[in-house]
Amino acid sequence: MSDPTLGDDEINRLHREKMERRQAARRNVLATKTEERGLLIVHTGAGKGKTTAAFGMVLRCIGHGMRVGIVQFVKGAWGTGERTVLARFPDLVTCRAMGEGFTWDTQDRARDIAAATSAWDMAQTMIADPSYRLVLLDELSIVLRYGYLPVGDIVAALKAKPRDLHVVVTGRNAPPELIEAADLVTEMSLVKHPFRAGVKAQAGIEF
Repeated sequence: MSDPTLGDDEINRLHREKMERRQAARRNVLATKTEERGLLIVHTGAGKGKTTAAFGMVLRCIGHGMRVGIVQFVKGAWGTGERTVLARFPDLVTCRAMGEGFTWDTQDRARDIAAATSAWDMAQTMIADPSYRLVLLDELSIVLRYGYLPVGDIVAALKAKPRDLHVVVTGRNAPPELIEAADLVTEMSLVKHPFRAGVKAQAGIEF
């Protein structure tokens, strides 16, 4: 709370000095951050926005002229707005929607495992390709949660990724091994969702 006995000029002067101190402290912190390398990034949690945030990073990479690979482990049976947009950048983005829907849609565990295995094979190909700067493994955590792929092998492969490559993994219930291996983990928490009020998934919001 500002002192009511101070005039505007004095308040502005004190504010400026405070911001100068903060700026100096920030510069000192930034001066110690010198390493640049590819990150393993995990978006998890029950809240909405995991894939949305990941596609935000995809757009950033496109803006910098970086090539991006995307493998979608669950989505595939339905169209999405993001895939339609990214198809306009075929020189920068390779998007492979290799899922067949959620497990309750397929109701066939062997088929789900086969789809997850094929998607992981594609992911490994992208990870090994030096032309990619970022690889997004959308909903990988879901297939790991259901045991469709061996968690230990997947995490070991991600830890061994090329040094300059960013890899983003999305999906709720990320396994502890993946969280431990990651450089950056964000958990989306659910506070409120319109689905609980009877609102269906809508174009432009969910897909």
